[in-house]
Amino acid sequence: MTHDSHPDVPARPGIRMAKGSAPWLVPACAIAGATVLAGRRTRVGRALSVPAVGLVAGMAWFFRDPDRGPADGRVLSSADGVVQSIDPQPDGRTRIAVFMNPLNVHVNRAPLAGVIKRVEHRPGGFRPAFDKDSERNERLIWTFETEIGEITVVQIAGAMVRRIVPYFTEGQKVEQGERIGLIRFGSRVDVYLPAGISPSVAIGQKVRAGETRLDHD
Repeated sequence: MTHDSHPDVPARPGIRMAKGSAPWLVPACAIAGATVLAGRRTRVGRALSVPAVGLVAGMAWFFRDPDRGPADGRVLSSADGVVQSIDPQPDGRTRIAVFMNPLNVHVNRAPLAGVIKRVEHRPGGFRPAFDKDSERNERLIWTFETEIGEITVVQIAGAMVRRIVPYFTEGQKVEQGERIGLIRFGSRVDVYLPAGISPSVAIGQKVRAGETRLDHD
């Protein structure tokens, strides 16, 4: 049984909620249910039930976790969103930063099959992802040992997020495109291409986790 078969929020066939979303969705659903019941008795209850139900609908959209792939490509995007920057690094690698807005899927995926060599948590601030100071934000750094060498994926917290939820630990194997974690009310995900591999995407391009290829042959 894979990690992808254990969503922590019950779902109807065809609808999946991200693992790690229950602490937000369950209380919101409970509050919405209470306001709907109250709305049957009082005018105030009816007024409160509308935004409560709307909040649940918005959170369900935010925490959606659609199936993806299979996709062709050596290195795939780890996040849905827009390519914010493509930066050559001093060690020869290339960093591709993808910004996720609130409407994007916030479940992130492995860019390549391999073994998780390291998972490092670095505490920090919660600046907006588009702010230069976001380089000091809280983050989770994944290092994958793959057939083309080490690949690093960095999940970066944003202005509202207070939790990055990993689905794997060090030493475990992952398949390409497999879900690796969730950024609650997320922000940005960086993928570092190994030295000698050039990017195939451009700044401003929309990408999809587990589907959009990041590298050239």
